[in-house]
Amino acid sequence: MVGFAGVRRTGLFAAAGLATLTLAACSDYYGSIPKHLQPLSSETRALVEQKGMEQNSPILIRIFKEESVLEVWKKEKATTRYALLKTYDICKWSGNLGPKIAEGDRQAPEGFYTITPAQLNPKSDYHLAFNLGFPNAYDQSLGRTGSHLMVHGACSSRGCYSMTDEQIQEIYTLARLAFQGGQRDFQVQAFPFRMTPENIARHRDDPNMAFWQMLKEGYDHFEVIRQPPKVDVCSKRYVFNSVAQEGVTFSPTAECPPMSMPEPIRMRVAEKQAKDQAEFQVAVARLEAREQRRRERGWDGAEPEVMLAEAPTAGAPSGAAMSVAAARLPLEPTTTASVAAAPPAAASNKPTFLPTPAAAPVAIAAAAPEASDAASVEARMQADSASAAPALANAYVSTEPEKAGIGGFFSRVIDTVNPF
Repeated sequence: MVGFAGVRRTGLFAAAGLATLTLAACSDYYGSIPKHLQPLSSETRALVEQKGMEQNSPILIRIFKEESVLEVWKKEKATTRYALLKTYDICKWSGNLGPKIAEGDRQAPEGFYTITPAQLNPKSDYHLAFNLGFPNAYDQSLGRTGSHLMVHGACSSRGCYSMTDEQIQEIYTLARLAFQGGQRDFQVQAFPFRMTPENIARHRDDPNMAFWQMLKEGYDHFEVIRQPPKVDVCSKRYVFNSVAQEGVTFSPTAECPPMSMPEPIRMRVAEKQAKDQAEFQVAVARLEAREQRRRERGWDGAEPEVMLAEAPTAGAPSGAAMSVAAARLPLEPTTTASVAAAPPAAASNKPTFLPTPAAAPVAIAAAAPEASDAASVEARMQADSASAAPALANAYVSTEPEKAGIGGFFSRVIDTVNPF
């Protein structure tokens, strides 16, 4: 009996040791499900349903550096247009506003990037990650270098966009579900800031402005049609929703070939850009008026401080000293009614807003509506975009296959993990 008890105790210790090893080996698992296969939280599933979407519908991601936000957009069931699902605060991104140029500069990329299943990394050292695919065709045409530029967790960045582990868990899951639903790739649009006329005006003297104006063209296309723009590269620049003449292809380093754009898309983008141009001029006039007042008053660019005194309270002892604190003096009135219109662009030496590239074909560079039509433009832009959708569909072949059989494709590709 004693021998049997000893064997029994030995067996219990062995089982306990095996359980400990098993738990250690499963430290990257939540319950019995690996982290990269986790479902969406109940709150996010409810949000998807509330917004008329499906869990496995296609996605698109937009990143804004200055605002430090990442947006996930998903396709709506009823309209087939993309709508904003959720906005996440970026935990960290490195470098400054502007594109990544060379390996080691620690700049987070800006531009248009395509993400495939093979770029997902379920074994990342930063919880979960996906590779942005830098350098893309545009970056390579300019000789830019860099590698392993990612969106990942762990809130640590050396040229990447870093999220918290909880955020990247959800973003990664949304991407995985979209791939499983039939999306072959999704687009990441990385911008220096929201491409509004006011922000363009604030940064109008930045040496990266010509590059940012090119990015704004793609931004405008998505804003008006709510579909990922078709992106190509020629003459070392991005072109959007354009179709090359039959028998000709786009080459990143060659001159742009004769090409055309679906007319409904061209018109709506031109209308938005005309409206933005008018707002840009007002914003520039406001900024220049502020700068002029500062020069006239001899300010060095910093807002002046005035001393505000606070009287002693009723219960304070007799003769108590008044408290004094520095406060900012507002420089601008709350109204802009008195701001004068900006002078015509030809009278200024500053770069013009939204220039038409010299290499662009006449068919794409058709004249936009007059800025005086801005009021009617705003109303027209609110109209349903159904007329533009068929033209866009015919402009290029969809990258979303039939859902049948996509599981096998996804399983084969996702098993190939990049070493980043």
